Amino acid sequence: MRYLSLTDQDRAAMLKAIGVPTVDAFYDGVPEQARLTRLDDLPDHAGELEVERALTRLASRNRPASAGPSFLGAGLYRHHVPAAVDALIQRGEFLTAYTPYQPEISQGTLHMLFEFQTQVALLLGLEIANASMYDGASAAAEAALMARRITRRDRVVLSGALHPHYRATIETYMRYSGGIVESLAPDVRGAENAAKALDQKTACLVVQNPGFYGQVRDLKPLAQAAHDKGALLVCVVTEAVSLGLIASPGEMDADIVAAEGQSFGNALSFGGPTVGLFATREKYLRQMPGRLCGETLDADGRRGYVLTLSAREQHIRREKATSNICTNSGLCALAFSIHVSLLGEAGLKRLARLNHEAAMRAAERLAAVPGVEVVNDTFFNEFTLRLKKPAAPIVEALAARGVLAGVPVSRLEPRRAELADLLLVAASEMTTEEEIAELAEKLAEALR
Repeated sequence: MRYLSLTDQDRAAMLKAIGVPTVDAFYDGVPEQARLTRLDDLPDHAGELEVERALTRLASRNRPASAGPSFLGAGLYRHHVPAAVDALIQRGEFLTAYTPYQPEISQGTLHMLFEFQTQVALLLGLEIANASMYDGASAAAEAALMARRITRRDRVVLSGALHPHYRATIETYMRYSGGIVESLAPDVRGAENAAKALDQKTACLVVQNPGFYGQVRDLKPLAQAAHDKGALLVCVVTEAVSLGLIASPGEMDADIVAAEGQSFGNALSFGGPTVGLFATREKYLRQMPGRLCGETLDADGRRGYVLTLSAREQHIRREKATSNICTNSGLCALAFSIHVSLLGEAGLKRLARLNHEAAMRAAERLAAVPGVEVVNDTFFNEFTLRLKKPAAPIVEALAARGVLAGVPVSRLEPRRAELADLLLVAASEMTTEEEIAELAEKLAEALR
């Protein structure tokens, strides 16, 4: 018998207080055809070996990016993770540690987060970074909320080169907090003039660099345009490796940066978990969400680490909280920090060059395929192809032949028929000449 602390009378009392007749009423918003009433297709019980075999068979239906040529990107990227990263994060004191609620007994975790913050601030080119966010998309939404607090304005403008998932996350956050969102049309060729959308009611302009479609741009003119209107510039970075070659957002006068750190130390893992990076200017410190770890001296003069800032609901009154984020991506942040430490400045620049060179070779080879056009003229390690046929069926056909050709834009923008022929292709230091040749050959065959 399972131990259930609530009696039928307890449940009835709670339902009455809430004002619903049954527990099933909580699921009224879920379509009837999407609900499961029974689990008849699951066995009642099985032995450990049988369960392992069944799950192995189930897992084998997936095709991991490591199984062959992969050109997947669109926000998550395949990079080499040094063996030292996994060896270190699997140490018990790291693997089982949780959020440092009691700083005095979590010095190792706090020290790691302090170093992580330093690395993130250096990479993003700003004075202050927090102790990580959940992921890049929720970090971008938190950045928009932060901009509204600082400017006391509610209008948020989203560039057409912003990742659709980030856009949707920001729109969801704004919908329930009184924000007004204006999303610009998809900026496939990097030709939008986002400055025209700004006015005296704008809290921030959210841009991505490199953009969702791959373009790299100078953000300084946009930053100046935003500041002229009293707004802030929020920069999103989905591919952190690009920071080894491209000027940091802080150098280009961004006020807040929200980034995805998955590229360092963290595998694709079918989409997560990942680690959100967040940095801003020191003058906005008090409005930054999440936590900030600081360095201090104890009573004996020894170096120690503390939670310098932790302005969330658990610590202060709800109305004064800057965020309700409950934790940080501690283990993923550690993996990020170890990988960045192993690379160093010179290693990061070399890694970024390898990525860009691989993408240049891929773009040149694919541009020669009949029925293929490389849309953008600037990119880091990801670019957009326009095919003479819809991209999604082509991707499926190539996947059946062992090549993950990239991400069809229609998968992320299903309601925009004009984008159906666009394919995002990413290359990295993992991409070989043979894989590029195989993609070009099989893409040419599929387009005939």
